[in-house]
Amino acid sequence: MQYTETKKQDLTKIGEAISHELGAKMVKDFQDNHPEETIGNYIGREILEKILAQPGCMGIRFYNAINETGRKTLVYVGIDENNQIIDKYTCINSAGELYTDDGTVADRAGAPDPEDSWSWI
Repeated sequence: MQYTETKKQDLTKIGEAISHELGAKMVKDFQDNHPEETIGNYIGREILEKILAQPGCMGIRFYNAINETGRKTLVYVGIDENNQIIDKYTCINSAGELYTDDGTVADRAGAPDPEDSWSWI
């Protein structure tokens, strides 16, 4: 029997910086091809840090979603080293006792007001 070693991907290293020019081109290409789509979303630092601070969190997964008012939004969650959503995690309280807490599921990404200009290009 042949043994094949599989190397686990380091999820903390997914993503890379790109140039402003390439970013602007990618955004323009999307907007040109999908003028009816929401131009973008913004997410505050506090909720991102809360998700990343969960024990074992390797990164954040973003899902396209529709909110209660029918508007396109994002739902975002922490993922663990196995690329699984962190739905629960174990913590220690001030008395040194273990307890289980729910993973953070976030929404309420900011979307531009139709009157705002979010133009990058």
